[in-house]
Amino acid sequence: MDTPISAPDMQTEAVLDRLRQRAAELGIQAGDDETLLEAVLQHDVQTPEPGLAECERHYVQHADTLRQGDMVEADHILFAVTPSTPIDALRHKAEDTLYALMADSSGFAELARGLSNCPSAQIGGNLGQLTADQCVPEFWQALMEHAEPGLLPRLVRTRFGLHIVRIARIARGQLPPFEAVQAQIAQTLRQQSLVRALQLYAEDLEQHATPSEGATPPVACPSPQN
Repeated sequence: MDTPISAPDMQTEAVLDRLRQRAAELGIQAGDDETLLEAVLQHDVQTPEPGLAECERHYVQHADTLRQGDMVEADHILFAVTPSTPIDALRHKAEDTLYALMADSSGFAELARGLSNCPSAQIGGNLGQLTADQCVPEFWQALMEHAEPGLLPRLVRTRFGLHIVRIARIARGQLPPFEAVQAQIAQTLRQQSLVRALQLYAEDLEQHATPSEGATPPVACPSPQN
């Protein structure tokens, strides 16, 4: 299995006890639980290699995420979240501001200067021309889901806080040939299969207080259908 195994959700004492029992069955010895966990999972968890048809289906269904060269020109108002921020009050303030702008967006720049917690506030919230590698994924996804220029009708939540976003222009890029992204798609599908297999394996461990006699059958996860 080429994809590294990581299963932080298995780091509970009950599950670790069962993994230690399984390691003893397999004759695996390790100096620490993390190494033992990895060795047992490498032995027991199997995932299928994505086929050509699966990769082609993913290519068609996820063209938006595979397209390269998308560009968005946008403005925003950031209501930043900090450890001391009263979240409910912040959300209400952001929502009230959004509703006011939906009624009349002409004051966007002025509100950005007065309310936004982003350095772009000094220039009316203008972010300039953005590409995918310049944004956190959740912000970029919100931009891509909005097909037309204009004010997004909902708040955008990111790791930084709540954003009111106005798109000035969208320039769609090009979808690369399937052959150019086939390896990337295969890796994505492989990782999805691994995550599902680890979930099944963890559930099986939780359901069995003691391992059955003999070797525990490896867990195999069906290939993702997307």
